[in-house]
Amino acid sequence: MADVDVTPTRSVVLELKDERRSMHEGYVFLDEKCLLLAGEMLRELGRHAALRREADAARRDALAALEAAIARHGLEGLQTHPPADMGAARVRRTPRTLMGVRLQDAALAWDAPPPPPAVDPSPEAEACRRAHARLVALSVPLAAIAGNLERLRHEYRRAARRARALQDVLLPEISAAVSSIETRLEELEQEDAIWMRQGATPGR
Repeated sequence: MADVDVTPTRSVVLELKDERRSMHEGYVFLDEKCLLLAGEMLRELGRHAALRREADAARRDALAALEAAIARHGLEGLQTHPPADMGAARVRRTPRTLMGVRLQDAALAWDAPPPPPAVDPSPEAEACRRAHARLVALSVPLAAIAGNLERLRHEYRRAARRARALQDVLLPEISAAVSSIETRLEELEQEDAIWMRQGATPGR
């Protein structure tokens, strides 16, 4: 911002008013940005809550399937069963941006190949394998949304701090500077007018 300790002139006032107008436009932009970011955070929180409920249900299913498989085979027997082959699994990302914030959606791309034959196959062991594979798949979009929320939160706080600085500090300071200089200019104009009247008075 321009220094207030300057020679009071109309051009200085105009420059300060231009600067104030630019600052106000910046404040309006930041305020709108905060609204957009807050709206996106609410949407992401809604998605996260829905996926979290689904993941919690999947976790309960996986635990129940694990208990059933252990009851059928015993812990050591279940450990001999081949796990799901996730060597070909890939995370498929779909990037997007909002107000300069990098966001992404993610999903697990995985066509599970048939596992090697087990020595003692059972529906319980297969159900346990499928339930845990589903739980892993759900963790991918959850992680992406959690990352989105963290980036949105960081950018929201940064934009809000800048908006508050403009609204509470910089704009009042520059308005006070404009008012001070305009007051000083009025005083100088009055002094000039008095001096001119005195100079024009006969006998002086």
